Amino acid sequence: MADGLSKDERDAVRERAKELRAQEKAGKNREAGLKAVLEAIEKLDGADQKLAKGVHDIVMEVAPHLVPKTYYGMPGWANEDGKIVAFVQPASKFKTRYSTLGFEQPAQLDDGDMWPSAFALLKLTPETKKRITELVKRAAPTA
Repeated sequence: MADGLSKDERDAVRERAKELRAQEKAGKNREAGLKAVLEAIEKLDGADQKLAKGVHDIVMEVAPHLVPKTYYGMPGWANEDGKIVAFVQPASKFKTRYSTLGFEQPAQLDDGDMWPSAFALLKLTPETKKRITELVKRAAPTA
């Protein structure tokens, strides 16, 4: 199927539509978002689950004002306007060799005319935890 979406991409679109309907129903309910993110993390296997849980813990510690919210079925965290700031794309999602810590437009990572908005993530070490903490603090400063 050269011209259309792959099966994984079609599945992601379906997942996102389902997610949006559930989010519409729940409104800005923090508990509903937290439940959805924890369920998304629970569905992951091995290293993906450990990475997603670790990032979730970091985000909740350093940016508790962000609201947990799934993003195309992936764990994510949104600002007060409901816009995703950060998310974890598990390696298993698109069968890649590493997970990705990604940041969307609302993230405050601007650094001149060019800056990274996604980071490959293989495992949580003291160094990667420190870097994630710094990135989340920059991406979502408190008011």
